[in-house]
Parts: sequence; structure tokens; C-alpha cells
Amino acid sequence: MANEENQQQEAEMEKLPVVLQLRPVPAIAPVEDRFLNKFRFLKAWESSMPMDLFLTTHSQSVRALLCSGITPVTADVLRCLPSLQCIVTASAGLNHIDLTECRSRGIAIANAGGCFSENSADYAIGLLLDVLRRISAADRYVRQGLWPTKGDYPLGSRLGGKRVGIVGLGHIGSEIAKRLVAFGCRISYNSRKKKSSVAFPFYSHVRDLAANSDALILCCALTNETHHIINRDVLLALGEQGVIINVGRGALIDEKELVQCLMQGEIGGAGLDVFENEPDVPKELLVLDNVVLSPHTAVLTPEALMSLHDLLMANLEAFFSNKPLVSEVKDE
Repeated sequence: MANEENQQQEAEMEKLPVVLQLRPVPAIAPVEDRFLNKFRFLKAWESSMPMDLFLTTHSQSVRALLCSGITPVTADVLRCLPSLQCIVTASAGLNHIDLTECRSRGIAIANAGGCFSENSADYAIGLLLDVLRRISAADRYVRQGLWPTKGDYPLGSRLGGKRVGIVGLGHIGSEIAKRLVAFGCRISYNSRKKKSSVAFPFYSHVRDLAANSDALILCCALTNETHHIINRDVLLALGEQGVIINVGRGALIDEKELVQCLMQGEIGGAGLDVFENEPDVPKELLVLDNVVLSPHTAVLTPEALMSLHDLLMANLEAFFSNKPLVSEVKDE
């Protein structure tokens, strides 16, 4: 009887739409049962086959791929999957996917959309407040018992009235701007193009934005064009009192130049949630009280993950129902 039930379950599983995973998607691990009721996952990492052989073996059955931002979806991978039509990623950024190959093949892509926007915006403001008001550094001062012996901690600077430049005025940047308006900040921005619906001053070059800002917040996508968009010239334009906040991707900043500028006092401070070679963080940053460090957690809260689960499910269901993807990434 048990064998018959098992056979029936296996037969039902065989009828489910096939979704490829190259690596585990950490975001769905706690609720994977929700997905398993609707899709049959091919988990490449569980196979003893070499990756290219595994992909070739399943090349005709795989129409959809589910991945996260830590899963490279390269041209070589895509060429092994001639039937692939859809990629659903659990990340907002797309720098892990070969977009050129996808475009040439007509592969649709859906991302996390706005699931993480409010979280990232909250975190960016938190990092900025922390650096300006020296909250983490003051916390260490108290914990080390220095208050009774060395007296009051040096004053920080308020956020209200600051000129804040936002690099990337998309979902996240727009949420950051909303919050900064409430603080009475003067906002300007840099983006791929000027947005007609936005009244904030626009700078086509990031260096000019930095020169007219007390703080820069980075929340744009990492692309070939934005790699090291923050170089030494931009940092020097930001100046000795300037603060830089990064909740985008580590490689938006030339990290070696950032370290040098911080060590030499050429900028005022930094709040960093992302780094060029995660999880490795330059050791020089660990000893600086004007730097706040975070382990790439800006986007993560239970509330955002629940929204993400629903969105990933909705995108996969839409694809297999021949309906438009809920959060499809369109070429601009």
C-alpha cells in the first residue's frame, strides 16, 4: 500500500512544472514546501554529474530557472539550456546574470522588484545617522568604560539640513529620498537619465553630484558602467567632511581608494553594507571610528522575505500560465 502511495506521489510530482536551481536559494529555504507543492525543482548541486553534463542532460525540460544574487548565470550556463525562457531571481540586482546573452535569446527576467526597497532605504538612513552622530563609536566608548575616565564623547553632526546626493533614483533611491525629505535635507541625484517627474536637481556626472553634497548614498545597480563609479576623484570632490553610504553593491566603489581616503582623512566617514570581496573586509576599516560596517543585511527582514516568497511564487506561476511576469525587468 505504501509503495502504491509513493508511486502515486512520484507520478504527481512528474506532472509539476520543472524549475532549475543551480545553487540553493537561501531566501526560500524556510518555506520551500510552499514551492514544492507547485513546482518540481531540479537541484544541480545535489547531482554527482559535472555541471555542464547535468545541464545538458536536462536541457530540453528546463524552461524556468530560479536563482539568487550569489548564483552566476553565465553565457556558458545559458548555452547549455536551449529551452530556457525565464529566469526568476530573488535579488533586486542583476549583475550575476549575463543580460546580453539573455536579450539575444529572448529570455525573460523577473527580479525582487520593490520587495527590499523600504528595508534598504531604512538601513541607508540608519547608516547615515550612525556615521554622522557617531552612534556605534559612542556605544563602544561606553562599553569600554572610557566615559568615566575620558569624559564626554566628541560631538557628531546632525542630519537635518544636509545636502544629500543619491546615486540611483529607482525604487530604493526614491524611498530614501522620501525619508530624507522628512529630515529636511536638500536632495539631488544622479541616474542613467534625468527623471521628468522628479523635482530634485539632477547631475549627469557623479563627481559634480559629490562636489555639491555633504553625503552620498549609493543604491544603483552594478553594471559595467557603474563599476567603480565612485573613484578617487569623486571621493576628493566629496571632501574632508563628506560621508559616503553604500547599500548597493561593493564594486560601485573603488575600495582601495576609499580606504586610502579614509585613512588620510580626505573624506569624513563611511557607512558600508556591501564590499568588493565579500565576506572579506579591508582590515584598515575595522579600526576606524568614522566607519560603520554591516554584513550585507540592509535588505533582510522577515517582512521583506515573506513578500519575496509571494513574488517569486507569483512570477513562476505567471510564467507557467503564459501570463505576464509580475516583476519583469524591462530594457530601458
